[in-house]
Amino acid sequence: MSVHFIPAFADNYIYVLESRAGIWVVDPGTADPVFSWLEQRQMKPTAILCTHHHPDHTGGVAALARHFAIPVYGANDRIPALTHPIHAGKLTIASAELSVLEVPGHTRDHLAYVWNQSLFCGDTLFAAGCGRLFEGTPEMLFQSLQQLAALPAATRVYCAHEYTQNNLRFAALVDPENPVIQQRQILVRQQRDAGEPSLPSSIGLECASNPFLRCHAPALIASARQFDPDCDGRPLSVFTTLRRWKDQF
Repeated sequence: MSVHFIPAFADNYIYVLESRAGIWVVDPGTADPVFSWLEQRQMKPTAILCTHHHPDHTGGVAALARHFAIPVYGANDRIPALTHPIHAGKLTIASAELSVLEVPGHTRDHLAYVWNQSLFCGDTLFAAGCGRLFEGTPEMLFQSLQQLAALPAATRVYCAHEYTQNNLRFAALVDPENPVIQQRQILVRQQRDAGEPSLPSSIGLECASNPFLRCHAPALIASARQFDPDCDGRPLSVFTTLRRWKDQF
C-alpha cells in the first residue's frame, strides 16, 4: 500500500491510499485538490473513509462521492453523503480488510482505521499531541489514546494535521529531560524547512515522546502537579491536567 499526502487548508492532510485492492480517500475536507490529484494520475477512487464529521474533514465528501459514484464510510449520518455507517470491527472493501476503532473524545463518534500497519486517526492522536475535547470527556479521550498506544510499536501514524512542531514545543516544556523529544525537534525542523511532512510517526515513537501517552511517567506527573497542585498524580488526572494546560499553550 502507498499513502499519498494531499495538503489542504492551513495544515490539514487528506490521504489517498493506493493498493491493488483499490484507492481510498481519507477525510477529504475539500474536493478540488483531490480532483486535481486524481485527474493528474488518471485514477478513480474506490471509496471514502471518514474519521469524524468536522467540516475540515468532510467538506469535499459529497462532491467526490457524487462525481465518482462511490460509497462513503463513517460513524453515522453526521457524515455528508454517508452510505455505509460502521462501528468497531473488521471492514472489508473490495479485497482489502481494515480494522475500525472507535476512539471518542475529540468528538463522541470519532473513528480510526488501521490497514497494513498504518493508522489513520484523524484528530484523536497527533504527532506528539492529541486532539482537543469538543464533545467527549477527558476519560473518553484518555481511553481512546490508550487503545491506540496498545497497537504494535511499528504501526505508522497518519494524523490529519501538521501540528508536530507546536506539539513538540509543549512536549519539551512538560518533559524537558526527554532526549527523544529533543532529537525529534531537530528532525522535524529539518523536515518542515525542506517543505516535507513530519508524518508518518509511529506508535513506538509516540509512546516515547508524546506526553499524552506518557501520563504515568514521573516527569509528566511532576509537571502536571506544578501546573495544578490539585492533580492527584494518577494517569487520568495527569492527562486531564496536561490537556487543559495545552489548551492554554
